[in-house]
Amino acid sequence: MQSTSFQAKIWQKLIKFDKENKFFKTKQNILIALSGGADSVALLHFACALAKKMQFKVFACHVNHNLRPTAKRDENLVINLCKELDIPLFVKKVAVKTLAKKEKLSLEHAARKLRYKALEEACKKFNCKVLAFAHHADDNVETFLLNLLRGTQLKGLGGIPISRPFGEFKIIRPFLCLSKQEILEYAKQHNLPFENDETNFDDIYTRNFIRLNLLPMLEKKQPKIRQHILNLCKQVQDIFKEK
Repeated sequence: MQSTSFQAKIWQKLIKFDKENKFFKTKQNILIALSGGADSVALLHFACALAKKMQFKVFACHVNHNLRPTAKRDENLVINLCKELDIPLFVKKVAVKTLAKKEKLSLEHAARKLRYKALEEACKKFNCKVLAFAHHADDNVETFLLNLLRGTQLKGLGGIPISRPFGEFKIIRPFLCLSKQEILEYAKQHNLPFENDETNFDDIYTRNFIRLNLLPMLEKKQPKIRQHILNLCKQVQDIFKEK
């Protein structure tokens, strides 16, 4: 009974968020950025379920950055999952270290550059005008703090945009209304396979430091800090919508 109630609650939350932002439309092609983690796997599952009701097509793209010994493991999971769901998949292996050395970039910057290039290639291959990422509410909180620490203009305090142009395509984030815990519960309830990126637990990276150290410390002083930040992000985004 509890699991049924939970699934209904999450589904209603996602549908409400979709209607407010008009993410999914009939007879369109949607590309899911699929890493193999819980977030993107849950998004793929949700999109497939919604596609049957709304009659749109779902495609997926997995970018193998070749930065971890377990990268091939993630790629194999994605391949098997898409075969099971009958989802066309585009897999791209990229040389992050080579680009980082050549253009004197950080590994993070080089990976992002190559990832977006691969996603653009997949959008063109599958004729998708919409690219969906599985960023969630906790990612948004971390981004707010990351921007604040690095120094940002007012717009940066809006956190992660719900949608934005991406060349000739559009990026959407249908999971920004969910917390990480809600996504993990969703994956559990639907028995979805996923892998964990081990680098997410290395606090040498600023975002990981925020997630693993700074936020827990702030929550001890103010248990509602995440919601306060999300409220502020929405206020800032609303300001820029009006302009």
